[in-house]
Amino acid sequence: MRRSSQDAGLGSTGESSVSPSETFVWGELVAHHAELAATTMGELFDRDPRRGSALSAKYDGLVLDYSKNLITERTVSLLMRLARERGLATGIEAMFGGARINTTEDRAVLHTALRSPAGETVLLDGVDVVRSVHDVLGRMSHLAEEIRSGRWCGATGRPVRTVVNIGIGGSDLGPAMTYHALREFAQDGVEARFVSNVDGHDIDRVLRGLDPATTLFVISSKTFTTVETLINARTARQWLVDRLGADAVGKHFVAVSTNADEVAAFGIDPANMFEFWDWVGGRYSVPSAIGLSLMIVIGSGQFRELLAGAHSIDSHFRMAPLEDNLPVLLGLLGIWHRNFCGAQALAVLPYDQRLALLPAYLQQLDMESNGKSVDRYGRAIAVDTAPILWGAPGTNGQHAFFQLLHQGTTIVPSDFIGVLEPAHSHRAHHDLLMANLFAQTRALAFGDLGNAGERPPHRSFAGDRPSNTILLPRLTPYTLGQLIALYEHKVFVQGWIWGVNSFDQWGVELGKKLATSIHDDLESDRAPSLDSSTNALMRRYRRVRRSGMADHSTTANDEMI
Repeated sequence: MRRSSQDAGLGSTGESSVSPSETFVWGELVAHHAELAATTMGELFDRDPRRGSALSAKYDGLVLDYSKNLITERTVSLLMRLARERGLATGIEAMFGGARINTTEDRAVLHTALRSPAGETVLLDGVDVVRSVHDVLGRMSHLAEEIRSGRWCGATGRPVRTVVNIGIGGSDLGPAMTYHALREFAQDGVEARFVSNVDGHDIDRVLRGLDPATTLFVISSKTFTTVETLINARTARQWLVDRLGADAVGKHFVAVSTNADEVAAFGIDPANMFEFWDWVGGRYSVPSAIGLSLMIVIGSGQFRELLAGAHSIDSHFRMAPLEDNLPVLLGLLGIWHRNFCGAQALAVLPYDQRLALLPAYLQQLDMESNGKSVDRYGRAIAVDTAPILWGAPGTNGQHAFFQLLHQGTTIVPSDFIGVLEPAHSHRAHHDLLMANLFAQTRALAFGDLGNAGERPPHRSFAGDRPSNTILLPRLTPYTLGQLIALYEHKVFVQGWIWGVNSFDQWGVELGKKLATSIHDDLESDRAPSLDSSTNALMRRYRRVRRSGMADHSTTANDEMI
C-alpha cells in the first residue's frame, strides 16, 4: 500500500518507519521515469535554451551544474516531494541538534560541531561540545606551532622535518587526501607521510630514507587497540629505539586517542594525547584531532580555514530551502539514478591532480555509510542503497576507463569536479585540462550530436550518459572544506531517504574478528578446522612461513596440503 506524508509514520527524529518504496511519490517517480524513456538530453536542451542555468545552483563560490542529467523540472519537483515525505528537513535538524540518530550505537552524530566557530553552542546531554572541540583545537595549534617554529626538538635536539601519520580507515584516508590536496600550503622543509596498511611493505617504504632524529609519529586510534594501527606503531617505535634508544620515544611520538592508559603504556606522555569523541565517526573525523598531522604541516590558520569552509556548507545545508540546497540536490540526483534509472555505480572524476585521492576518500564516506541492507528498524531494505563509487583524476581516466563511460553497456552517472583557477602558472596546461572536462560532459550527454547514422557502429556514441559538474573557484583549505562537507551531507540525504543508519559500520567487524582467530592459528601448529578452502590456504602459507621461501611448484597433491 502506498502512503502519503500524512500516514508515513514519522518517528520522534523525523525518520519514516515505512519503506520509501511504499510512498505515493515513489510510484509517481517510477511512472515519470517511464515517461522519460523516449526523451533525449538533446531534446531537453532544445526545448529550453536556459536549461544550463536553470538547472544549476550556487553557494559561496561553489557551482553545481546538474543540467546534463535526464531530468525535467517535474523530476526535481517529485524528488523534493520524496525528501519531504521522508522527513528530511526534520532529520537534518535532528542531526545538528544532537539527537541520537546513530541508533545501533545509541550515539549522536555531531561531526558538524567540529567546525562550529568558538562561541556557538551545541548541547549534548546538557554539555556544550563546542567548548571541548576548541580546547582540543587550541592544544593542537600549540603543538603545531611548536614544531613549525623549531621549538619542539627531538631527542638529539634537532627539529622535526617529517610527520608520519599512522592510522587506518578514516584515520588515514582523510588526512592523506587533504594533505595531498593542500601540499602547496605546507611549510617548506616539513613533510607528511602516511602509513595505514598492515602489509609491511607500506611502513617499510615510508620509513626508508627517513632520519629518526627529525621524525615525529602521530598514532591515530580512538581506542588505541586497532590491530593494524598498533602493529605499525610498534614497528615504528622499534625502528626509532634501535637508532636513538628507548628514551627517545616520548619526543618522537604523539597520539590521537581517548585511551590514556594504553597511550601511556606505549610510551607516549598522555599530555601529548589529543582527544576526539564517540559522536565523531572515523570517516567524518578529519576536522578533529585526526587532522593533527595536516595541521602541523599546513599550520593552524590554514587548518581553521578548512573548518570554516566546511562550516559554510553546514550552515547552507541546515538553512537553505531544499530546492536551492546543494547537498540535497546532489543526494536526490543520486537517488534518481540509483533507484529509478537502475545505475549501480557512481564515478567521481576530479579534474585536478591535487584531488587524486578524493575518490578513495569518498569510497569510504559513501559505501561505508550507506552500504547497508537493513534499515534503522532492523528490517530488510526493499530498495537499492549505496552505489559502487570509483574514479580517478582527469585527464588520466580518459585514457583508461572512459571507454566504458561513453560506450559501455552499463550507464555510470559521474561527478566531474573542476577548479577554475590553478595554483601553477602553466596556463596552457590548465586551459587544456578544463577544455577536456567540458568536452567530456558534453560528449557523455549528447553523443556524436546526431551523426550516428553517418558513422560505423563502433564509432557511434549514443549520449544520454548523466553527469554533474561541480566547480570550485580555486583549491584552498576553505574550498576543500566545502567539498568535504558537500559530500558528507549528500551521503546523509541519501541514507535518510533510504532509511539506513549512515553512521555505523558493522560490516567491517566480521572479517576482523575472523582474522584474529586465523592469525592465532597461523602462529600455532594446530590443524586448521575451517572450510576446506581456507584450511588449504592456511596450510600452504604455514609451510612457506616455516621454510622462509615461496614454493612456486605445482604438484598433484596441492589440494591435500
